[in-house]
Amino acid sequence: MSLQKTIIAVDVMGGDHGLSVTLPACAEFLRTHPDAGLLLVGEQTQIRSALTQHQLTESERCQIVHASEVVEMHEAVESALRRKKDSSMRVAINLVKEGRAHAIVSAGNTGALMAIARFVLKTLDGIDRPAIASIMPNLEGTGTVVLDLGANVDCTAEHLQQFALMGSSLAAATMEHAHAANPRVGLLNIGHEEMKGNEATKQAFELLKNTPINFIGNVEGNQIFTGGADVIVCDGFVGNVALKASEGLAQMLATFLRQEFGRNLLTKLAALVALPVIRHFKRRVDHRRYNGASLLGLRGIVVKSHGSADAFSFGNALDRAAETVRNGVLERISKRVAQQQPIQEVA
Repeated sequence: MSLQKTIIAVDVMGGDHGLSVTLPACAEFLRTHPDAGLLLVGEQTQIRSALTQHQLTESERCQIVHASEVVEMHEAVESALRRKKDSSMRVAINLVKEGRAHAIVSAGNTGALMAIARFVLKTLDGIDRPAIASIMPNLEGTGTVVLDLGANVDCTAEHLQQFALMGSSLAAATMEHAHAANPRVGLLNIGHEEMKGNEATKQAFELLKNTPINFIGNVEGNQIFTGGADVIVCDGFVGNVALKASEGLAQMLATFLRQEFGRNLLTKLAALVALPVIRHFKRRVDHRRYNGASLLGLRGIVVKSHGSADAFSFGNALDRAAETVRNGVLERISKRVAQQQPIQEVA
């Protein structure tokens, strides 16, 4: 398979639903990305028996790579890393290391994916820890890159500085708006004032002031969604709580709408009139559109899909991986971090 194309290795066995979700998403991806190819990684007998059902056939653009094991969603990280060396997740990551694929997408166990990817691919020079980054919707319609979303519960100021460099590079490569060339980077805190926060965020503030990025200072949680910053940096504990809270809020609002419009005959009639507005609203708050978190800081592109993703959602993770490859995010991050290293050494 020619590496002139964007080649993505897909852990088709991972996630809560496995082949019933990953294969239809792969079929749609190949239909809408004629310049891309997929390596379907998993138990080859099961994959082959399901291909026809999902309008897929083996070809130059759609190849099967056998893997005899699967990392279960609640499996211990140590077990996945040490005992399952032929898992679909690990084989897919190895394809990136070997240069046979430009990126890997998996909906599998997050802890295992991070541990295996870090073990196999290693981190970039100048990066101590990888971070999970994703785009969250905002009122400006441009989206906000937030990291870390759960990979690192405890972070030092230096880690937060590295996250800022990586997040700024990701935003510059993938966003298209007025600030894309020089993304606005904010540090998530409990207030805008410089003296707010714990010791790590106070120290990070000082580091970020002297980092060659467009640092706009501290931002509060509401700015994830109202805009004003293109990149928001935080530790993984805070980021994961914010992510899950936003997903729950979106689901609650959608449920409230269904309940209120279905309350009686009059509200059902009102729902018919308002149907175009309701559909547009649901689309804007649909977290599935933003599925696909990047594991930044590794020597390869790794995209994590939500474990419970449906085909539409998993397809967006595939799109995210292809976009990351085509926009040279890995190269941008490597260059940005290399430029920063001499400054850190002097400090």
